[in-house]
This record gives sequence, C-alpha cells and structure tokens, in this order.
Amino acid sequence: MIDLDAIEAVLRDGDADEAIRLLQYHINVSKAPSDRAYYLLGNAFRKKGDWQGAINNYLEAMAINPESPAKNAYAIANDILDFYNKDMYNQ
Repeated sequence: MIDLDAIEAVLRDGDADEAIRLLQYHINVSKAPSDRAYYLLGNAFRKKGDWQGAINNYLEAMAINPESPAKNAYAIANDILDFYNKDMYNQ
C-alpha cells in the first residue's frame, strides 16, 4: 500500500487526479482508513473545484476524529461557499 506521505507529495505536486485515485485505493484496501486519508482526499477534491466531494470527505475524516485538521478545512470550505454561492449546496 502506498504511504500517505507519498500520496500527499503527489497532491502537493499538483496531480489531484492521481492523488484521488491513490487515496481511494488506499481507503478501499485499509481495514480502518485514517482521518488523514479522508482529509487528504477532501483536499484533492477541493483542488479540483469539487466542493461537494471535499466536504463529504472532510465529514468522513471528522467522523473518525472530531479534532482532525478536516474540521478547520470544513469550516473554511463552508465559509467560502457561503460567500461564493449559496446555491452550491442544492446541486
């Protein structure tokens, strides 16, 4: 299985699609996926502009660990969406 640090490096290098593919594989094969995996997946979706995908994964991370960094990312995403487009939630 690919290490989350390596996947995070892929995401930092700008390949969100590859990071999503690797993270989804990581989550599917893990017996107990970590909140970090879902947090990174949320970040990858956010980089692609998929706010709903980002929020869904941040919520998954927070379900595993309520104090995950996803908590802050989720709050920021909601603030951005509230400012940007209130209809985004209705898609």
